[in-house]
Amino acid sequence: MWYNDIYKSAKDVSQVSNKVEIIGAMLLKENIKPSYARIRIMEYLLTKKSHPTVDEIYTALVKEIPTLSKTTVYNTLNLFVKSKIARVITIEENETRYDADMSYHGHFKCDSCGMIRDFELKGSAHDTSDLDGFLIHDKNVYYNGICPECLANGTQD
Repeated sequence: MWYNDIYKSAKDVSQVSNKVEIIGAMLLKENIKPSYARIRIMEYLLTKKSHPTVDEIYTALVKEIPTLSKTTVYNTLNLFVKSKIARVITIEENETRYDADMSYHGHFKCDSCGMIRDFELKGSAHDTSDLDGFLIHDKNVYYNGICPECLANGTQD
């Protein structure tokens, strides 16, 4: 991830005591003014592995930041995407989610409970030699199915 050089010993952002300062420094490194709302939105993306939507981020943070608007959340996320410190995840056409993990990985969405999980892409599992000469801006791998929990519960809608 883009913040790995700062978090060398921490397994995730929630384990770091001065995360606000660290995230602020990383935003500055990307030439992004580290406003409180931007820092909290990035912190939310880094600590919530659910690939949240704008509505989820807004609902979670508006209690703490009463002046926060959905427009601010949209604009901040668009700035993060443009700066390549977050990506848009569109597993389904009508649902836009965001991910701060910029490593090459795939996403699985359970058709029953809606859970989204990252999975590692090993080796050169996706041969793109047919695209020689093309400029690739983004790679996405999305799987849909039923998660083990839903299978165990007999839920296969």
